[in-house]
Amino acid sequence: MSAAVYLVVTDLDGSLLDHHDYNYEAAKPVLQVLEEMRIPVVLASSKTRAEMLALRKELDNEHPFIAENGAVICIPERYFQEQPKDSELRDGYWIKELAPSREQWRAVLDELQNSMPGSFMDFATAGTDGIVEMTGLSFDKAALANEREYSEPVQWRGSEEQLDVFLSAVREAGASVLKGGRFYSVSGDCDKGKALLWLRQEYALAAGASAVYDLAVGDGENDVPMLEVARHALQIPAQDRALPELERVDGVIVGEGYGPQAWSLGVREWLRGLYQSREEG
Repeated sequence: MSAAVYLVVTDLDGSLLDHHDYNYEAAKPVLQVLEEMRIPVVLASSKTRAEMLALRKELDNEHPFIAENGAVICIPERYFQEQPKDSELRDGYWIKELAPSREQWRAVLDELQNSMPGSFMDFATAGTDGIVEMTGLSFDKAALANEREYSEPVQWRGSEEQLDVFLSAVREAGASVLKGGRFYSVSGDCDKGKALLWLRQEYALAAGASAVYDLAVGDGENDVPMLEVARHALQIPAQDRALPELERVDGVIVGEGYGPQAWSLGVREWLRGLYQSREEG
């Protein structure tokens, strides 16, 4: 068996990408270092498969990615020597689905719109123009954001008391709800942690590795599941809220600054720790 596999699994908005303008200039040098070290950067986001494909092209990233908060894992065809057993080939990717389709959650939300009018807005109801208004994305990027397959983002507009009622109703209907930086994501029993565990196993199997040293990076509550299960966790501070609480205490790095600047400094700190461990070993 080979010694180990090294991975960086990262959230996008507010982490690798600036929360406001989606810039990642500050992270470019570290992304280059990781590429030279042959450490894959796996993008893990609430974004859709269509959005992720466009971003991967922009980032020149050719590694697997996790979309819609862990609902689906996409591995480029022939990335590993063998296709993962419980995946299917689609559009040049080995696809592993961890959640039912979007339509199931749309039906639940449509019913709640009738009983709680005006208390929330979902992407399907808002349409592309509404998504532009809610996110600041361009029209084309907002259209990609609405190409959801497994989940439905919801912007909450009601009271805290109504929110408790809403969350209970959605969960009683069989959905899980993950809170991101600006939206709640309604989907199946999936999260970025479950997706990371599955993908980590595939990397280990493909490389015949005895260990996987992975760093999970995130800023929101929807990142907590993968921050908890990775070997190391890098938390990116947000300007408008406190860091989500983690149960773990070991192997946690808190970035300095915000967004891609904190991402860059934190990943460098992780790399230094790996180097020191090798030296001591």
